[in-house]
Amino acid sequence: MGNSITPIEALKAQPYFKALDERELKNLARTLIERSYAKDEVVFLEGEPSHGLYIVREGTVKVYKLSPEGREQILTYTRAGGSFNEVAVFDGGPNPANVSSSEPATLWIVPRAAIIELIQQRPEVALAIIQNLGARLRHLVGLVEDLSLRQVTARLAKLLLQTASGQERGLTQQEMAARLGTVREMIGRSLRQLEGRGFIKLEHGRIVILDRAGLEKIV
Repeated sequence: MGNSITPIEALKAQPYFKALDERELKNLARTLIERSYAKDEVVFLEGEPSHGLYIVREGTVKVYKLSPEGREQILTYTRAGGSFNEVAVFDGGPNPANVSSSEPATLWIVPRAAIIELIQQRPEVALAIIQNLGARLRHLVGLVEDLSLRQVTARLAKLLLQTASGQERGLTQQEMAARLGTVREMIGRSLRQLEGRGFIKLEHGRIVILDRAGLEKIV
């Protein structure tokens, strides 16, 4: 596994567990379940029972929703050190979205029972959970705002800026479409429009930002 993080490091990186001491972290680490996935393998499906909080040890996973017609809306990508499926853990309901591996990935699962026990014993954990869920809610509110109030070109400009700043990994046009709630043809059209206005340059499958300030004005 080379440079992969240890269980203790992974738990320390989660905002929920920052208040725990070394002994508590070691006890929690003993409950972890490790699972590995090949590229594009389904981790779980929306509506299935939740097994716990997932922490990415290695690789990247995609969290997404599917329409009845099979159209994909990407909610987020989670990389090594990040976690997902908090909502199902804390409300006891089924998985609220689908998750699949964007590349070979190794995940740790913190069982829900272990987390609930911590919440009952340590009020600091409950407070950290509330704060982090608030941040996740802000992200989703921003996503709803983008999808409902911004045109595709403006949403694309925002995504390109995030990608250039390292907030997002490089995406294919199909992934951009799924992330922005549109179709690949619209992404291609918007990219050409941005290139025509001198904001970007398309070359050999790469997107080069020429005018960051111009993109920021569109957003």
